[in-house]
Amino acid sequence: MRFAFQLMKWMGGLLVALFVALAMGVFVPRPLTAPAEAAVQGETQILLLANPIHTDIALPVDDEVRAAFADLALDGLPVDMPGVEYLVFGWGGRSFYVETPTWGDIRPLPVLKALTVDRSVLHVSVAGPIDPTHPSIRPLTVTKEGRSRIIAAIRESFSRHEGMPVAIPGAAYGFDDAFFEAHGAFNAFIGCNTWTAAILRAGGIRTGWWTPLPQLLDLSLDLHRDA
Repeated sequence: MRFAFQLMKWMGGLLVALFVALAMGVFVPRPLTAPAEAAVQGETQILLLANPIHTDIALPVDDEVRAAFADLALDGLPVDMPGVEYLVFGWGGRSFYVETPTWGDIRPLPVLKALTVDRSVLHVSVAGPIDPTHPSIRPLTVTKEGRSRIIAAIRESFSRHEGMPVAIPGAAYGFDDAFFEAHGAFNAFIGCNTWTAAILRAGGIRTGWWTPLPQLLDLSLDLHRDA
């Protein structure tokens, strides 16, 4: 009985600590002071795509984006296919991300790896028109200089061999996407949504300090975007 009480007390303390960490992660901005961005070359828009557990960043395709990610086309990603308007990037755990294209494909081992530690991958897909008014899509305005930094930060996330991104053979959901080896280890505390937040910060967008869920990242953007 005493052991059970101590266990419940320990679990309660852990839940309180987690709640405090999540609250501080949302309400404490990162960086603490807003960056002084001068829109020397005007502004542009990127899109934040979200589902209940994952976020992606969609970049409108123009000459800068095509040039920055031209090396992905060498592995079969149809970057120059007619009708492509966006390149969509997401970072995640290799096992869960590659082996779970739909909710119906969820299996215990990939979930276990996602909750512990796994190698990371980048998922890149091409897309046609995307409706920015859709409830799961959030348009974000950045300076052109900020978008260039976002592009550079995404490029730096790829693991490379002799300067080229390393595609994962046979890993794709369809003809319009591909998986690549990425830097960093994935776990439940430093996962896809914290990567997304870091990429947004590279572009001058303030987020919460720690946002492991899409809903927390979205709330932090509401709190700090115009602060």
